Amino acid sequence: MSKTNVLICDDSGFARKQMARSIPDGWDVDIHYAEHGEQALEQIRAGNGDVMFLDLNMPVMDGYETMDVIRREDLPCLVIVVSGDVQEEARSRMLAMGALDFIRKPIDNEKLITLLKQYGIYTGDGNAEKRKKVNLLAASSENEKFDAYREMVNVAMGRAGENLASLLGEFIDLPIPNVNVIENNELHMAIAEVNRNNSVSAVSKGFVSAGINGEALVIFNDTDFDNIVELLNYDQLSAAPAQLEALMDISNILIGACLNALSDQLNVTFSHSSPIILGRNRDLDSMLTTTKQRWQRIMAIEIGYAIKHKNIHFDLLLLFPDTSMERIYSRLVDIEE
Repeated sequence: MSKTNVLICDDSGFARKQMARSIPDGWDVDIHYAEHGEQALEQIRAGNGDVMFLDLNMPVMDGYETMDVIRREDLPCLVIVVSGDVQEEARSRMLAMGALDFIRKPIDNEKLITLLKQYGIYTGDGNAEKRKKVNLLAASSENEKFDAYREMVNVAMGRAGENLASLLGEFIDLPIPNVNVIENNELHMAIAEVNRNNSVSAVSKGFVSAGINGEALVIFNDTDFDNIVELLNYDQLSAAPAQLEALMDISNILIGACLNALSDQLNVTFSHSSPIILGRNRDLDSMLTTTKQRWQRIMAIEIGYAIKHKNIHFDLLLLFPDTSMERIYSRLVDIEE
């Protein structure tokens, strides 16, 4: 019996390794890789994609665009979506385009085996834990570490997006997280999505566990508040209380879901400070002064959420001092070993 060509399409090398580790023992496969949809389509046309595990949020060509081409050209490939974006609309859209199923990141090995057996793709008795694993500790370069951080945040971002979509009844557009390590006086440069000419409002919340500490900020362009208030049906309140209520509610959902997902991946339990209003109707740089003074070097992770058809945008900014970075990476790879 010939081997099954398995194609793993994800822009994250760390995620590709995680997926390869989850392939069950005893499944006779040749594994191929693609970093985005265009590469995946080339592999499928070359016969290297009997089964593809497909991410959604990727540069060049994302999962939706890739699935659309597979459907239009009737390419011979069984597609299972593996994504941090687990909004119901994301799932529905991909299934409607012909994907077999939709798996949440990070991969649950036993659930994967059950799914593969359900569709008759894998019929063995293998256990994913028995397979010779890819050693994630071999990822020692700065680029590889950044890739691991980005994938960690990608999963957390998707969890927060799912919660927000459920609250608002809207599809949340999710970006590829922007990860930078910067000096404290460069913090404003790490926030690409915020229009510097606008006044903004922001909420801040600190967190700490197992030698890992950080700060989460949610930043709103004030020009978007009317649309947010209308979407939340808070327009029965007067303007200032409605804006404050919207600011706190969305911030609590985004930060809470994101930190819970980070806790799960790092196997820690974060203690949270109470959320505080960092500023209202001010320029962003003035709000970041206290954060800039606290830490010398910072890993800054920016996630630009959007509800595009409502013209609503807000940013979640995760800040970690450089002293936390190695602890985060060590916990990520230790859990995978």
